[in-house]
Amino acid sequence: MSETKSKVAVITGGGSGLGQSVALKLAESGINISIVDISETAGQETITLLKQKGVDAIFIQADVSRAEDVKNYVDRTVEHFGTIDMFFNNAGISGPGTQFAENTIEQINQVVGINLLGGLYGIKYVLEVMLQHGGGSIVNTSSSAGLVGQATVGSYSATKHGIIGITRTVAVEYADQGIQINAIAPGTTETPMVRQYRQDNPETFQAVENAIPQRRLGQPEEIADLVAFLLSDRARYINGAVIPIDGGFTAQ
Repeated sequence: MSETKSKVAVITGGGSGLGQSVALKLAESGINISIVDISETAGQETITLLKQKGVDAIFIQADVSRAEDVKNYVDRTVEHFGTIDMFFNNAGISGPGTQFAENTIEQINQVVGINLLGGLYGIKYVLEVMLQHGGGSIVNTSSSAGLVGQATVGSYSATKHGIIGITRTVAVEYADQGIQINAIAPGTTETPMVRQYRQDNPETFQAVENAIPQRRLGQPEEIADLVAFLLSDRARYINGAVIPIDGGFTAQ
């Protein structure tokens, strides 16, 4: 039996897209998983796929912008599995796709609440568990929009810059206590969120694709390979890093 057999991962936004792809990748190594999503239908779909791979998996419904929901998914994971070894802090939304002055206050609050506050709450509560159990590994989902400015995603970009900030801070604060934390910065990736954005903003989306040097979108499986590596012991000396995976977009 490999050492990963008894490890436990929490994945937010695990019902679809990057979260689901990462869950399926981790399950290949026998890692048990808590799937967190606001959609019970999507979350249960992922659970079905995970159980087909022979791992123990539970679904916990949560609105990550609510601190009490975040604490609940952490508490329930510990109740069921006993600990948390890995955390893919991934839940997020893209926002309205309009220039910033056109955003409503409600739209700004929604994006900040889910993407930034939800990410911060998750790190806080998971850290408390990991510190009690000798450490763990966290991967946060930032974005190419967390590295450079991108038109029409102002609130989203602000939250993703913020995720990079907390990643670097936690690495400095807790690296000597067994905490490994990194961020990925995906470019435009073929996920349900991006497909919806393309449908809602067809006039701007072609320009987005054309701006990628590889002239294609990323695939969720490509992101999952990177996340699984960063969560694993093979990456234990990588800490506080922000890794672009964007077809060369931010290299321009």
